Amino acid sequence: MQVADSIFKAYDIRGIVGKTIDETFAEHLGRAFGSEARKLGERAVAVGRDGRVSGPGLVAALLRGLRSTGIDVVDLGAVTTPMLYYVAATRGEHGCRSGIQVTGSHNPKDYNGFKMVLAGRAIYGEDIQGLKRRIEAEDYARGKGRSAKMDIGAEYLHRIVSDCKLARPMKVVVDCGNGIPGASAPGILRALGCEVVELYSEVDGDFPNHHPDPSKPENLVDLIQTVKQTGAELGLAFDGDGDRLGVVTADGQNIFPDRQLMLYAQDILQRHPGAPVIFDVKCSQRLGEAIKAAGGVPTMWMTGHSLIKAKLKESGAPLAGEMSGHIFFGERWYGFDDATYTAARLLEIVSRHKDPSALLNALPTSFSTPELNMPCAEGEHHEVVAKLREVAKFPGAREVITIDGLRAEYADGFGLVRASNTTPVLVLRFEGKTKKALERIQAQFMAEVKAVKPDAQVMAAAH
Repeated sequence: MQVADSIFKAYDIRGIVGKTIDETFAEHLGRAFGSEARKLGERAVAVGRDGRVSGPGLVAALLRGLRSTGIDVVDLGAVTTPMLYYVAATRGEHGCRSGIQVTGSHNPKDYNGFKMVLAGRAIYGEDIQGLKRRIEAEDYARGKGRSAKMDIGAEYLHRIVSDCKLARPMKVVVDCGNGIPGASAPGILRALGCEVVELYSEVDGDFPNHHPDPSKPENLVDLIQTVKQTGAELGLAFDGDGDRLGVVTADGQNIFPDRQLMLYAQDILQRHPGAPVIFDVKCSQRLGEAIKAAGGVPTMWMTGHSLIKAKLKESGAPLAGEMSGHIFFGERWYGFDDATYTAARLLEIVSRHKDPSALLNALPTSFSTPELNMPCAEGEHHEVVAKLREVAKFPGAREVITIDGLRAEYADGFGLVRASNTTPVLVLRFEGKTKKALERIQAQFMAEVKAVKPDAQVMAAAH
């Protein structure tokens, strides 16, 4: 079987339907994944899909491939990625700790892909390359598996509603961007006791209103406007497959995920003093300070939802998160990223306050750039980072952290350059406690990068 190298990403498999991914590939992936699952003694694999037009055909082929290895399949139908994770986290006694979600997440509508959990852990990196080698060799187990449908919706709703309690009813606007969360999130928030104003809840794989990616400010315009028009207390935005949350206040402020994390940490650390809270290298310096002030141990880690998830599991941390919007609760939940559950935890905390927006707006903030990208030739981005580690000097920095690229910490801000795990670009981010500090740190960093890569050009990150 010939496959395109480009579809095997760091944390998942994805590509353009009809070009690099098709139903033949999906069937082979099912055979490879089923073979790996059987090798680990797994008996069943759960499968779900988002609302993309290509989903049903890819799922049918994937199921054929899985069953052909002797693995039984639990077909969840159209669900969010976290609902698939929920099944893999709660069905261990039934031999179903593995799952595949067919999703293009927040990518353009002609994309689709596969997020995978194998024997209870999100697979990434070398595991994904192992599947590729198995497909190329067509090295598959043989057998006759069965298939059964399962509707997890009512159980999942009950699990969240029995866990999260609002101090009072709240009025919120929810923008699902025509992604799959539209089928479940508004109903769950109503069951929690919210008055919900819905925007774009109809699941439509053509995304006719705006792209379902809350990390891009242009996708929050309608939400901000509707929050103001309806007098709602907060606005919540979901990404296409439901594992990332955007939050806007009544006055239209975007509360970025690293600031959301401060709020969750302050809450959780009251019950778990001295616990580690994990965050990725792109997060605000203010987050580490807030965790420390709340009595926790700030733990910086590599960017990547699978990497953060693994670190949470290994450390037993009650909370982790990353700048991209993936938030992971170990306390009271299963350690996977789930925007609906995160929204419920957020509402539980802010419902205790008369003015939730004032509470959120008061979280510490700095002057910062958005994520910046620097295009490179294939492989060059890793070489640039390696060279910078050898030669770059950051006078005035109190520490240079190298767990993922280089992050120089100053008393009044930070600079970051790292190699993307998914595309050949350098990712840069700068922050200063004052505008002047931001400009100084950015200028110093750019001078070091240009010394190593003279043709360096910076552009705002595309998602």
